[in-house]
Amino acid sequence: MKITPILLLAALGLSACRYSQPAVDQPSAIFKDTLTYNYQTINQRAADCGNKPDSACTAVNLKYPVFKGKPVLNDSIKHKLLTMFMLSEKADTSLKTMAAKFIRSYAEAKKSDPRSEMFYTLDSYVKVIGQDSALVALECGGYVFQGGAHGGSFTGFINWDGKTDKNVTLGDILIDGYQPGLTKIAERIFRKNEKLTATASLADNYFFDKGKFALNDNYSITPMGLRYIYNQYEIKPYAAGQTELIIPYAEIKKLMKPKSIASQYVNKNAGI
Repeated sequence: MKITPILLLAALGLSACRYSQPAVDQPSAIFKDTLTYNYQTINQRAADCGNKPDSACTAVNLKYPVFKGKPVLNDSIKHKLLTMFMLSEKADTSLKTMAAKFIRSYAEAKKSDPRSEMFYTLDSYVKVIGQDSALVALECGGYVFQGGAHGGSFTGFINWDGKTDKNVTLGDILIDGYQPGLTKIAERIFRKNEKLTATASLADNYFFDKGKFALNDNYSITPMGLRYIYNQYEIKPYAAGQTELIIPYAEIKKLMKPKSIASQYVNKNAGI
């Protein structure tokens, strides 16, 4: 079952990964920043904010890294921010334009109900959560509120090959035909985490299609393993929040390509 941020928003009616600290004896090539970047921010506030802090009035806050000499990666980061919550039918092409339109939508709502004390929030970020000689790992997340019972949150990832300037897919690190084996291992771990027996039904308390376990496409390649995040409303009710699933490399060694970005973590015993 593949669930995108767009479907997540539809379900909501609108709607982090840090690497564990490496052991001191691990190779210095792992966890070492190799690309130069700096963080940029965009902040826009509604006209009625006055002296109020951003947390008490309508405001947009975006924070993201810009990598030196990496336009393709920077475009991917920008695209993530623009499409994270799909605030309109068609994604904007500029982050500043998106922020301005969000503020205008609040102003229009305020005109129709001047007495309302409700305010909007858009807080999104992309941050570097890991970088070594081959892989740049980014977390993308945020929170949006535009009225209603509650807002929506999202966490996603970018796994980037700094040498080839391309997004890293599971097909790049796992052998051909890996899907059945990976899903089987993931389901076993999921059931253990959820305290379910091997035969317990997933139809009643989860939103898996036809009650059958499935991985989504929302994963981070970390030194410890593949880290999956199911966002709110994806496989559980809103109140249950996010669900994290970590598949250690030790569990999928037979599925891993011998010479890939992720194989270095197994070969160099990075936390396994």
